[in-house]
Amino acid sequence: MNKVILMGNLTRDPEIRYSQGESSLAIARFSIAVNRRFSRQGETDTDFFNCTAFGRQAEFVEKYFKQGSRMLLTGRVQNDNYTNKNGEKVYSVQIIAEEIEFAERKSTADANALRNNGGFGGGAPEPNAAAADDGFMNIPEGIEDGLPFN
Repeated sequence: MNKVILMGNLTRDPEIRYSQGESSLAIARFSIAVNRRFSRQGETDTDFFNCTAFGRQAEFVEKYFKQGSRMLLTGRVQNDNYTNKNGEKVYSVQIIAEEIEFAERKSTADANALRNNGGFGGGAPEPNAAAADDGFMNIPEGIEDGLPFN
């Protein structure tokens, strides 16, 4: 089994190209920085992974991600070893993306815009809109009865 799950931040904007031929295929190349869970002596160690996405995944990355965006990626590891012009063997690893998701919170401004422009609660601003941003949206009073889970 060859499966990898990474969560990190893009180190640069994704580069997208299209294959030539009858049915051109989008190919996005990008790099993500992943912090290691355990560090030595209080320093954070970071690993950098070169990634490639194809087709709709590539177009999704181009449209919604930019340098600094946090991403959750599921894919496989692929060796890209080759011999350079000097006859030296170069070892390289590439992550081929299979699934890509957002892995960051919406900003407070985005959350407030959603609340004030017809988001949950019928478009009325929430009374607690100034509450601390804990990543959760407050449910307006009286809406609990219409929720499918209680």
